[in-house]
Amino acid sequence: MKTIVPDTGVLIDGRITEQLQNEGKLKVIVPESVVAELEFQANTGKEIGFAGLAELKKLSELGKTGHIEISFEGERPNAFEIEHARFGEIDSKIRGLAKERKAVLWTTDKVQARVAEAEGLEVEYLRPVVAEAKLTLEKFFTRDTLSVHLKENLVPKAKVGKPGAFELVDIGSKQITRKEIEILMKQSVEFCKQHEKSFIEIDKKGATVMQIKDFRVIYIRPPVSEAFEVTIVRPIVKLYLEDYKLTENLWSRFGGKAEGIIVAGPPGSGKSTFATALAEFYSAQKKIVKTLESPRDLQVSSEITQYAPLEGSFQDTADLLLLVRPDYTVYDEIRKPDDFVLFSDLRMAGVGMVGVVHASKPIDAIQRFIGKIELGMIPQVIDTICFIDKGQVAKTYTLGFVVRAPHGMNDEDLARPVIEVRDLETSSLEFEIYKFGDETVVFPVAGKERKPREPVDEGKISKILSRTIRGPFEFSVSGNTVNLTVPEHALSKIIGKKGKNIMELEKRLGMKVKARAK
Repeated sequence: MKTIVPDTGVLIDGRITEQLQNEGKLKVIVPESVVAELEFQANTGKEIGFAGLAELKKLSELGKTGHIEISFEGERPNAFEIEHARFGEIDSKIRGLAKERKAVLWTTDKVQARVAEAEGLEVEYLRPVVAEAKLTLEKFFTRDTLSVHLKENLVPKAKVGKPGAFELVDIGSKQITRKEIEILMKQSVEFCKQHEKSFIEIDKKGATVMQIKDFRVIYIRPPVSEAFEVTIVRPIVKLYLEDYKLTENLWSRFGGKAEGIIVAGPPGSGKSTFATALAEFYSAQKKIVKTLESPRDLQVSSEITQYAPLEGSFQDTADLLLLVRPDYTVYDEIRKPDDFVLFSDLRMAGVGMVGVVHASKPIDAIQRFIGKIELGMIPQVIDTICFIDKGQVAKTYTLGFVVRAPHGMNDEDLARPVIEVRDLETSSLEFEIYKFGDETVVFPVAGKERKPREPVDEGKISKILSRTIRGPFEFSVSGNTVNLTVPEHALSKIIGKKGKNIMELEKRLGMKVKARAK
């Protein structure tokens, strides 16, 4: 009787029962290490673990029919071997059992197959297949559906319309059950494993994120949430910069000076769609363009490579990017403090950057960088902010850096580095950002430009001082302050009781007076 030993991937793949029904009578030995690995994955909430256990159940039921003879053999791995399964500990045990029983090893892992062949084992390699079956979740979508929201014991809902102009509507009248959501997710996981353009981005206890063709599927369950919930997002339109109502100034900005671009806006406003259009624009300008995404859901052309975190780290991916030397990188969804630091590091390394940031107002996009990177670095990292509202560019800011006294501070002794935030179209100053002590101030100028200071009339100052001071004096002007020097015996008279005299002098001059003894 022919004997086979399946590995973990074969059970997760879900094709073994179908394959065995086409074979003659044979014996199936399931390694205990495979059962332990599937159990571990299921206990940690991973869908692939549940999929493998479901296939194992089908296999046991097939054994009850007498079509196959099934047994569970081998040593159960310890906790260390299960947690380090990716290093080949469990694969080694599976090969050892196949060798001991002189069985055929069934695997979907190309590396496992080649190692087994090198060890002299007979191997049946099940190649991945591309499923052409229609996704069950597609039934919830129409041409103008942006996203679908499913929660157990509630009527399914959908956002219908276009980015920035949509409404939330019920789809159907029947509540969806937990069982229906579980079946939907199991089918999605199976499809995701078999389709070459689909992948599981995140699979943790209580949360699974998948990119299935054009659909981004977020599956949340206890303990992360109190109930089973699925959100399915699909971009319904791909736009190019030509499709937006951009001004000549903004076209010129993108074609020339803009190399640190922030695309900001509230959720659902069309930020990622605009970022995609920018990526396509720079690609068409014969620039090397890459993206940093997790999950990868930007709908870009094949010329643009989409990068995900390398072993869970965007920092490692950024190190690769610097070797690849892109002209522009689109960083989709800058959220965590490390994302802001990484964005600035890549920009300071000379890479043109386009970042997507959630913000309710245009200035909030800059404020989210404050505290994550040095204040003086912000104008070097960000030069253009595009605020997206209802799918269009509603506001564009540019950033500059000067050293002067901030708005409302007339004394030049208070000069400091100031970040100027200006409207691109009018060049009017709208905000100033600067340090005041230990605090960072974001001051709204409200379009009021600083008026140029009138030249100081020192002759007029001298006449006013001569009428007030009896005796010799010297003075100099610094900004809005008169620095006055008088003989020591005259100082108290100049100041007066409780500073009354010097305050009167300041009123006549319209300036501050600092008096000291010679």
